[in-house]
Amino acid sequence: MDAPNRLQEVPDLPLEAFRLAVEQAALAISITDTEARILYANPAFERVTGYSAGEVLGHKESILSYKVTPAIVYETMWAQLLRQRTWNGLLVNRRKDGSRYLAELTITPVVNADGVTTHYLGLHRDVTDMHRLERQVQNQKALIESVVDAVEAAIVLLDEQDKVVLDNQGYKKLIGELGPEPAHPLLAALRERLGPGLGRPRDFSQIEVQIETARREPRWFSCAGAWIEEQDASADAFYEARRRRYLLLTVQDITSFKAQQEAIRLNGLRALLAEQERIQSLREALSGAVYQLQGPINRLAAAVRMLERRQERDSCRTDPLMANLEEALRSGNQALQTLQDCIPEADEGVQSVDLNELLQDLLHIATPDLLSEGIVVEWQPAPGLPAIAGRRQQLSNLFKQLLDNAVEAIHESRRPRRELKVATHAHPDRVEVIIEDSGPGIPEEWRFKVFEPFFTTKGAEDRHIGMGLTVAQEVVAGHGGLIEIDPSCGEGCRVRVQLPRG
Repeated sequence: MDAPNRLQEVPDLPLEAFRLAVEQAALAISITDTEARILYANPAFERVTGYSAGEVLGHKESILSYKVTPAIVYETMWAQLLRQRTWNGLLVNRRKDGSRYLAELTITPVVNADGVTTHYLGLHRDVTDMHRLERQVQNQKALIESVVDAVEAAIVLLDEQDKVVLDNQGYKKLIGELGPEPAHPLLAALRERLGPGLGRPRDFSQIEVQIETARREPRWFSCAGAWIEEQDASADAFYEARRRRYLLLTVQDITSFKAQQEAIRLNGLRALLAEQERIQSLREALSGAVYQLQGPINRLAAAVRMLERRQERDSCRTDPLMANLEEALRSGNQALQTLQDCIPEADEGVQSVDLNELLQDLLHIATPDLLSEGIVVEWQPAPGLPAIAGRRQQLSNLFKQLLDNAVEAIHESRRPRRELKVATHAHPDRVEVIIEDSGPGIPEEWRFKVFEPFFTTKGAEDRHIGMGLTVAQEVVAGHGGLIEIDPSCGEGCRVRVQLPRG
């Protein structure tokens, strides 16, 4: 009823134009009666189906049907058409040569002025290639998602507003550790390392970041990022290309690896300190022997000089004792020189040393001893402590000696309060390290004597030769610093070490 009215509105458009338009249309068009018998098919219909108009006229549209199309599809189609409603859907059809294709059909009832359906107009389009392409995209997406989910590393795709576009199961596992959106703390840590642009436009890899967590020890992650550009698929960008940028972030949890690395490093440091301690003990023993021998040899040399002056004054002949004393003095000096040559030299270059890091390593190494003694450690490092220029091994041995002394003092005191305090402080011209223990302390009269060679408060059975603090003082002096026993410490012992800033 509407069609005649529209034709009346365009009287200058001849019906022949409609016929030519249908004949020349690229879309396959067919017209059937109400029983679905084909009354008309245009040339495009032949190109799609392989049937000429003469071969299909009078036949039902079912000539194109193929058995794999479910019956419910046809039932739904006819239910719509009988209600004089347009139906649109997909059918698996068969061409004249037997090949199958996917047809997208739009069937519209043609209703006359009395409201009766007289014909059906079918618009027929081969969408096999489009369907194949869609399925390929879906399959590739599913395959990619399966592969990405199978990867143990966390993978996440972020847009330029740091919004998550795509992620995998590995990323979801981080939610319990890093919060509802794990990418945010990771990106914050990466920006501290790489800057606000995260190294854009260049990719980055193997960037290690540390994330503090509320429930566990800090976590370490190795991050890699790749920038991806996507063409804007909106209609607005059809003629004017637009691109969107995404960051593909891959995150690998390396906390266990870092712990192993740290354990290896501490074990190496522990072995190095043990070797240095052995060498230091040898150095102390030989230095002590040289010190002990130097006295008698000096007295022997003085006796030889006295005999020489007596012979010159009395003009007497050479005393046989003189020759023996001179030979003894010569042999003693040779032995003394041999001992001095055997003392290992501390050949170590000056480098930048972070005392906070050094002390923390020593406390980690001492942890088993501290736990076995039930000692509570109060570690107070100064934030941003400046580095000093020093010999790292010597400084490690120095502070290990002081820490060992503090632990030994606490052990001997047998007091209920068992505390060890280690603190660092930064001053304008120096860095200060304070080591304080809750042991018996050092009497006022011994404050300076403890730094003298061979002075010890221990008995001979403890095998202390009393050179530990002497060597410690030499190390501090060699760095241009100062070490002292703080007299203001009311209980226990407080040692202050001051070293010039680098």
